[in-house]
Parts: sequence; C-alpha cells; structure tokens
Amino acid sequence: MARNFRRQRISHPIAELNVTNLIDLGFTLLIIFMISAPLMIPEQTIPVDLPLQEATPQVKADPETVFEDLTFRADGSFFISGRQVNAAQLDQALAEFASRPQPPVIRVRGEGTATWQQSVVVIDALQKHRLRRLSIDTRISSQ
Repeated sequence: MARNFRRQRISHPIAELNVTNLIDLGFTLLIIFMISAPLMIPEQTIPVDLPLQEATPQVKADPETVFEDLTFRADGSFFISGRQVNAAQLDQALAEFASRPQPPVIRVRGEGTATWQQSVVVIDALQKHRLRRLSIDTRISSQ
C-alpha cells in the first residue's frame, strides 16, 4: 500500500500583526530627532534690532565653513560668540581667529540704530587682523 507523505496545506489568515519592527523604527527616529534638534536652534541669543535689506537670493555656505559671531549694539558693547567683551578683548579674540590655519567667516551683527562709527571700528579691527571673510546679518524687508 502506497503512503502519501505530503502535508496538508492549510491556509488561514494571520490574525496578529507584528509591530515590533515598527516600534524599533519609531524609537530610532525619535533618537535621531533628539540628537539633531539642538543643531537646528540658532546659536545667536543676543537680541539685536538688525538693519533692513531688500529681498535677495541667499548664497549657501560650504558646510565645512566655520563661523564666528561678532555683535555690536548701539550702546557701544561688543559680543564675540555670545560673551561680552571690551575693545582690548575684541582685538585679542580677532587676533586668535586670524592665527588659525583656516580663519573663520566672521558673522557681523549690528543694531540698526548703531552709529556708522561703531561699524567702522568693527571693520577696522577686522582689517587690522586681515580677516576679510565676513557676513553681515540683516533682516529681510517684507514689501
């Protein structure tokens, strides 16, 4: 007598959905966003009333470019990377920037109500140390 060794194929629907992989994906995305969120917050926290500028296309910077912030206010105070400095400390900080192998781009932020003389003091200090790569922050006017 011949025997049949085939299994009977019983096809029934899968009643459970395996969500383990979806949970792992969700936690992975959560970790990625938690790590990258602080990088999206602007570094500058000093409130400055920036001057207005006509809307022009913005040029994208090279991702390897290093920026240093130099802020001046109408009251004559200077800030380098968020800390307040006097004129001597400003000169010393710019000398340190100039001594780097790859000098940074200096992001100049000045209040719109600051005098032209304060702008000239900052530009003279930058020229003294041969820091010629700079970016001047402004507000875009909405017309």
